[in-house]
Amino acid sequence: MSAVVAEALCAGYGAGPVVDAVDLVVEPGEVVAVLGANGAGKSTLLLALAGVLSPMSGRSRIVGSSETAGLAARARAGMSLITEERSVFQRLTVADNLRLGRGRAERALEIFPELVEHQHRRAGHLSGGQQQMLALGRALAGMPRVLLADELSLGLAPKLVRRLLAEVRAAAQRGTAVVLVEQQAARALSVADRAIVLRGGRCVMDGRSSELRDRLSEIEAMYLSGGTTAAHDEEDDVGAPR
Repeated sequence: MSAVVAEALCAGYGAGPVVDAVDLVVEPGEVVAVLGANGAGKSTLLLALAGVLSPMSGRSRIVGSSETAGLAARARAGMSLITEERSVFQRLTVADNLRLGRGRAERALEIFPELVEHQHRRAGHLSGGQQQMLALGRALAGMPRVLLADELSLGLAPKLVRRLLAEVRAAAQRGTAVVLVEQQAARALSVADRAIVLRGGRCVMDGRSSELRDRLSEIEAMYLSGGTTAAHDEEDDVGAPR
């Protein structure tokens, strides 16, 4: 059974859909990247898959839950969601954040041993990179059946982005189905099995990552603007609090 299914999915926040008739299937053990510029509908698609947004039409389903299930029910079925806004409790310590996850805190620290020395610090005092390690480590410690991750690389140095994406790939190899929303196309395609490109809420390209890597310039020309490139790496001082 497919782990994630969207069929002719339309979703949004007002009168008209932000995501328009998107089809997506993700199998266990597979990473599918969702690429596109800001405003393309990537985050809206992820929220609809997570059950945060109800479809305007079409359907979405996470394995083990019904089509009408909301966020809580999909989480109980084995889904983990990492949002763009750093999915950590800022006022709680690292240790307390990990205790609130579905998995063992020790497992999260095995995945990201860089957090061991920071267990008693408030999450809000960590750097952006450390917060992403915390969010991803907590999610992966629960061994989710489905991981939905939104812009893990946002604002982070290339070395740390590679570190995070390597753990996403490792989770897929253990059987997790992953939907990875990204603007950095080259980075995402390096770990994804397949990818789709959204433009104006519609899927305008899809294929195997091996094929799409050869069309990277076409992808960038299709959805990028303002001189920014999908392969561009934003630098962040990983050790400095944000």
